[in-house]
Amino acid sequence: MEENIGKWDAAEDAFRTYIMLEKRLAKNTVESYMTDLHQFAAFVGEQWSVAPEQVTPEMIEQYLVSMFDWGREKTSQSRALSSIRGFFNHLLLTDRIEASPAEFISSPKCGRQLPDTLSTEEIDRIIFAASNPAWVVGDPMTQEALSPAAEVKGVRDGAMLEVLYSCGLRVSELTSLKMSDLFFGEGYIRVIGKGDKQRLVPVSHTAREKIRRYLELRKPARPNEEILFLNNRGRQLTRVMLFTIIRRAAERAGVDKRISPHTFRHSFATHLLEGGASIRQVQEMLGHESILTTEIYTHLNSDHLRKTVEEHLPVSCSDFD
Repeated sequence: MEENIGKWDAAEDAFRTYIMLEKRLAKNTVESYMTDLHQFAAFVGEQWSVAPEQVTPEMIEQYLVSMFDWGREKTSQSRALSSIRGFFNHLLLTDRIEASPAEFISSPKCGRQLPDTLSTEEIDRIIFAASNPAWVVGDPMTQEALSPAAEVKGVRDGAMLEVLYSCGLRVSELTSLKMSDLFFGEGYIRVIGKGDKQRLVPVSHTAREKIRRYLELRKPARPNEEILFLNNRGRQLTRVMLFTIIRRAAERAGVDKRISPHTFRHSFATHLLEGGASIRQVQEMLGHESILTTEIYTHLNSDHLRKTVEEHLPVSCSDFD
């Protein structure tokens, strides 16, 4: 592990020197390339722990898929691929590798793409599966006694996914929620979004009750730790942990779709619009700086059943009439 980290560091330093002195790229461009490369190296190290020479095309493709799941714009994905491609071309020029693993990987097309969504029934099943670790879809006899730790995990996971969906949060916004961000008396939570911009988001009764239940059961946090959702060591959850929780819950719930935390956010926005919310109201709930980002949801090919989802969402269709 440490040996591979050293190889990445050395290769990155050599690449930085190359694009600065030989390619004569601008300082900001160099920093952008190196940031993209460092993030890619961290992803590879976390997932596979291999040296630069051992990276495969599949690893790069998986990284781009993960960037999409994280909600990164396609322009960011394309720029990251350009940086990765430049890095491996440099390894090729210096005879470190015989072929570039990025050579035949296509850049994402930078057009608008409709996000995947879940129905309210699918969301119910996923949240139920996350809340009940011993349950398997279609087999009610699988329930069995759980250890205290497993019970706490189920309560935590159910609460997290409820908040993720019913408040339309980004992954980073959910994992960084603090105790001081809960204003249950007023029916809101405070969310710190991109650029440290704050917004107040209504929180449903269901979400509030699940959080209260979790707080009754969870282990004490580390001293001075105010993060709401903690792992079993009393520390802040990571993006990877949340991805894993959602993937496993979806599998056990029998939901056969490519799902990420961002899918819950997309579904939240879609259901609000189907329920009668205006595009401006959804923009404020999601914390989008530009309404153009929100307008993608108006093009979704949905049935517009105007189905109420009050069990989860803190607002109903009548609130927008």
